[in-house]
Amino acid sequence: MSTETREYWEERWQAGRTAWDRGAPSPALRHWLERDLIPPGRILVPGCGNGYEVEALAGAGFQVTALDIVPGPLESLRARLAERGLEAELVQDDVFTYGPAEPFDAVYEQTCLCAFNPDARPAYVRQLTRWVRPGGTLLALFAQTPWRNGPPFHSPPEQMRALFTDDQWQWPEQADLTVPHEAGFQELGYRLVRR
Repeated sequence: MSTETREYWEERWQAGRTAWDRGAPSPALRHWLERDLIPPGRILVPGCGNGYEVEALAGAGFQVTALDIVPGPLESLRARLAERGLEAELVQDDVFTYGPAEPFDAVYEQTCLCAFNPDARPAYVRQLTRWVRPGGTLLALFAQTPWRNGPPFHSPPEQMRALFTDDQWQWPEQADLTVPHEAGFQELGYRLVRR
């Protein structure tokens, strides 16, 4: 079954095969929030899953849109937001077809790119390019895995630079941070600016 289908992800959520889920916001997001490195405004979290990052961003005053293809995690997120008196727009849709009315100031990309088969990545990057306004920021975590099959699929920086081209994206000189993951891989955190 393709990793791009709703059925695939629904099956994984129902079976509890969600090793990527930390049960809390990513240390990368905490790092960027604590240092005021995320531009204020509207931010999209695609493939948000249980949405711990959505909660953290909403709590920090951002206008957050949470996007996921599976309804269960969105319902759980909706309940937690209500308990805390927080607001976010929750959208159940496919990242390959989702089209917001206007681009976002930022996108927090943690789990989608590494979840897709590498041949689907160019289409997803085209979506990210549409979603981020010129001058906006892509906060990206690129999975560095010891294996070559996924998900998560290995996302080495040289391949990411080939996908996020210099004519569309301004790259920093180096990653902001490296985040180890309990599932046996690490993520490189970059802030790219949309040209």
